[in-house]
Amino acid sequence: MHTIWKGSISFGLVNIPIKLHAATEDKDIKLRNLHKKCHSPIKYEKVCPVCEEKIEQNEIVKAYEYTKGKFVILEDGDLEKLKKEKEDKAVEIIDFVKMQEIDPIYFSRTYYISPGDSGTKAYSLLRKALQESEKVGIAKIIIRSKEQLALLRVYENTLVMETIHFPDEVRKAEDVPNVPADENVTKKELDTAILLIDQLTTEFSPDKYTDDYRTALLELIESKRTGEEIVTPAGKQPAATNVTDLMAALQASIDKTKPAVTTAKTEKTGNPAKTTTKKKRAAPKAKKQA
Repeated sequence: MHTIWKGSISFGLVNIPIKLHAATEDKDIKLRNLHKKCHSPIKYEKVCPVCEEKIEQNEIVKAYEYTKGKFVILEDGDLEKLKKEKEDKAVEIIDFVKMQEIDPIYFSRTYYISPGDSGTKAYSLLRKALQESEKVGIAKIIIRSKEQLALLRVYENTLVMETIHFPDEVRKAEDVPNVPADENVTKKELDTAILLIDQLTTEFSPDKYTDDYRTALLELIESKRTGEEIVTPAGKQPAATNVTDLMAALQASIDKTKPAVTTAKTEKTGNPAKTTTKKKRAAPKAKKQA
């Protein structure tokens, strides 16, 4: 597993040399843009719109646009000096908190942490301490010239670092438009919705969720590559329903998720699929007494 960062974790006077490894990977299928006429890959060149000249990398400087059309130029030396002042390759744990106090909206990216040279025992100590205390550590780290807020936790038997957003990077929920303030929900609607949730509740098994679009795209690419004709049968479209009543929609959803119950009795005949229904004979009428 590729190492993307080397440094150390410190909490109190304990110092742990560590390495970071990306815990996730992007599985998106990258498609190239080609010239339709000759199928050559398209190049994207940096061109100055004023000078109308192609720009080389050494002719480009970084700047911050503080107002429309007004820039502050930042030299590479300025940025490197600032980076060295902040980046000492140490991750200092600032606080310990309970994991459930952090909303998932703050999470950004996950990294596995492995111990560096001579850091095995201290690594094991921190891992055990986090497990026993049921806490996570809050720390700061600079990765790729950007200071990140992060939390350290235990995943299976490995220390994990989750980079998390700073509070000012998370937009306020109250700014979301058209969110209803009043709960115009009846008890019957709520009970029915909870019943539906209960029927759809299961244990989380990540292996059951797959990227169906990516699989289909890979199959299409492979069929094109090998010259095979791929035919996809038209999927059965769900029956159109004009359900506008909330209770009706909830009840229809519950009926759809109920396990199938067979009430008809079948007889074994020459045709296994044949279903026969026996009619009950009428009881004989009692004879009239003379």
